[in-house]
Amino acid sequence: MAADKRLSLLVLAAGMGSRYGGIKQIDGFGPSGETIMDYSLFDALRAGFNKIVFIVREEIRSTVEEMFLPKLQGKADVVFVNQELNSFVPQPFQNPQRTKPWGTSHAMLCAQDVINEPFAVINADDFYGLDAFAATAEFFKHEPSAHAMVGYTLKNVLSDHGSVSRGCGERDEQGFLKSVVERTTIVKENGKIIAKEKTGDLIMDPETPTSMNFWGFHPSIMPLTENYFHEFLKNNHQNIKSEFFIPLTVNEMIKTGKGKVKVISGGNTWFGVTYKEDKEIVSAKINELVNQGKYPKKLW
Repeated sequence: MAADKRLSLLVLAAGMGSRYGGIKQIDGFGPSGETIMDYSLFDALRAGFNKIVFIVREEIRSTVEEMFLPKLQGKADVVFVNQELNSFVPQPFQNPQRTKPWGTSHAMLCAQDVINEPFAVINADDFYGLDAFAATAEFFKHEPSAHAMVGYTLKNVLSDHGSVSRGCGERDEQGFLKSVVERTTIVKENGKIIAKEKTGDLIMDPETPTSMNFWGFHPSIMPLTENYFHEFLKNNHQNIKSEFFIPLTVNEMIKTGKGKVKVISGGNTWFGVTYKEDKEIVSAKINELVNQGKYPKKLW
């Protein structure tokens, strides 16, 4: 496979699932026990992705390998990378009190040594639909050196069962991101969408373009991410709960003029699991798509 024809999918599957109460990355949701990840992989292959990189944590790595290697054999190159607590963390910034890795941008950085081609980044526990993968693959055909964010609409990507974390964006007249802010506590209250901020409640525009962590990146993002991460650690290494989110990298890149991010279409379908109560809803939505003929009853 020619290097310039490679298109990688980076699957962030190392999350702890603390609010879900289990390992939601490998929980079954489809009619034949498929995980949400199964559907993302199925759609990615249909859209032309030919290399899959899983970011996992050591305790679930063997399970993820056993579940997905046989399904992907002969269909794509497959790589597994552990997100370790101190991966890419210089020794002076390592904190023995910290128990979990540093979030989504850190997870992406863990793949730096295995990705040298345009790649998409997704969460393992979000259902994005074929359109998002197809739009990103199409973007890279015309913009192989650029970056992209699949845009979703805020009102369509909330949970009825509690708060969620969302990257809320602002774009310019050309459709490029001006900024994206990670709002870590967004709730529905009294018919309004409210971000609970330290400075007080912020009423959000329901139409805000929103990141569901479906990004398309040129590999030049990696060395930038490492530099920004080390700067982040200088100010945050003593805070055991701080996280280095992808929007932090994107904002810094935009602010310093090191790259631009186009908000692209494809955000037509999304559902995900944050809480245990979300499982029944997600399973019902997947069954509905199967009944519509958009997915086979048994994927693989």
